[in-house]
Amino acid sequence: MAAALFKFQSLFGLVLVFVAAVLFSPSKNGELVFLNSQNLFNVVRSISEIGILAVGMTLVILIGGIDLSVGSVLGLASVGAAILLVENDLGVATAVLAVLAIGLGFGLLQGFAVARFGIQAFIVTLAGMQIARGLARIWSGGQGISITYGDGPEQAPVVFSLLGERTFNGLVPIPALIFIVVAALAVVLLRVSAFSRHVYAIGGNEKAARLSGVPVNRVKIAVFGICGLLAALAGIVHAGQLNFGAPNDGAMYELDAIAAVVIGGTSLMGGRGSVVGTVAGALLVGVLRNILALNNIDSNIQLLIIGLVIVLAAGLQRLRPASMGSS
Repeated sequence: MAAALFKFQSLFGLVLVFVAAVLFSPSKNGELVFLNSQNLFNVVRSISEIGILAVGMTLVILIGGIDLSVGSVLGLASVGAAILLVENDLGVATAVLAVLAIGLGFGLLQGFAVARFGIQAFIVTLAGMQIARGLARIWSGGQGISITYGDGPEQAPVVFSLLGERTFNGLVPIPALIFIVVAALAVVLLRVSAFSRHVYAIGGNEKAARLSGVPVNRVKIAVFGICGLLAALAGIVHAGQLNFGAPNDGAMYELDAIAAVVIGGTSLMGGRGSVVGTVAGALLVGVLRNILALNNIDSNIQLLIIGLVIVLAAGLQRLRPASMGSS
């Protein structure tokens, strides 16, 4: 029983928070507001950007690293998407691929610095956070870029606005679908590929992994590249939802992403954790924020409660026996 509690702590936590949300949900016209389908999908939409960042962060933390630059890369990507679409009149596919390439390249460079030069990931990505934010401000001239749609000059193709829309009879937000697809692909990657075994091996014992023939440097570079790519994707989703890109977008998002990973049961020491847990952690935070907002709880109290949840999750990780392995 104890083993199951530690292994699935995020799922158990999500169930408990969901039940509490149902019990404390306000009612409207005889219906629980929290269980309204629109509200539930709004929860998923609200955590879609953080969730995408958290998936990439999970991979980085699994190898025993950290990436503090993802929020800034999101801001750089949102600015890039807006400028390329509005000011450079690029098509959606070209602009999206260009922004994704920027995020991927940024991540690969950080991974190269960590792997080849042995600089701590904290230091590299702390510098990367500043560099990405500076690049975003230089590129945009320090100004936010509004995205308007149409066929004329300085207007983005209308198809990009779909990122702010809903599908399946106006119920499921497109950003939520993107998050679900990203999470599903990551789950498959970490369950069936040799790459996943290398990731866990490096996080568990890097020296032993290297002696066992694991291409440690290549895996590290690839992991940071994936994280940068997903940060850029989150930035594109951000710009599409808000019809706006600003150099300061994504500030502190890296902390929310790390929180989702920690609540999801991934060890900050590396080698133990899962994307499923991260998704559950992100949803737990989303549900908690939603029910607190529905009950008009002061925003400062909300921060306090979520902070306590993070501490509790980290405390459970400290109690977890090292022999239990990854979840």
